[in-house]
Amino acid sequence: MPYPDKLLAEDEEVVLHLHPHWKTLVRPVLVFLAAAGGGSFAAGYVDEPIVRWVIGSLGVGIVLAFSVWPVLRWANTHFILTTHRVLIRAGVLSRSGRDIPLGRVNDVSFEHGPVERMLRCGTLTVESAGERGLVVLTDVPQVEYVQGTLYGLIEDDSLRRARAVRSGYDDDPDDDPGHDRAEYADGPDDREYDEEPRRRGRRRRRPRH
Repeated sequence: MPYPDKLLAEDEEVVLHLHPHWKTLVRPVLVFLAAAGGGSFAAGYVDEPIVRWVIGSLGVGIVLAFSVWPVLRWANTHFILTTHRVLIRAGVLSRSGRDIPLGRVNDVSFEHGPVERMLRCGTLTVESAGERGLVVLTDVPQVEYVQGTLYGLIEDDSLRRARAVRSGYDDDPDDDPGHDRAEYADGPDDREYDEEPRRRGRRRRRPRH
């Protein structure tokens, strides 16, 4: 089962599945180009095999630490909006995650500077009920669209919950406020009590002579 479908409930659907903005990959790419080009250029001027081996090892270490690792971290960071929750997953070797039900979200806001506005990304802040109520997501692509989509999902979730509550009252006859009164009025005991005052209120007429 592909990710993140294995995280979903039976009646849950993915609406948006995002990674951090591609601008986070600019530095790793530049580091890779600089390390590969600089290492090759330096190795071309050195005749000693040991020095070449040291230069090559240093270049590989720089690429792994400042290029490959950030790319893996980017690929394993997920911002997911579903019909029920906001899911956040991050980490390569050790994983961390948080799920926020839509019904607990109190406010959603975003901010971005001039450069981020041109790149159509920014910081999304989700405020929810609970001890860890504030979640800040950085480098969210199309942050304004994500905020609007999340607001729409919250409204749809509220309407769905309200309909579920109303349908629960309609399906359960015990929740009908007129049910008990009608049943009590039609019972045999009620008729007996209704007829008793009538019998008491009757007067026996004396026969006329």
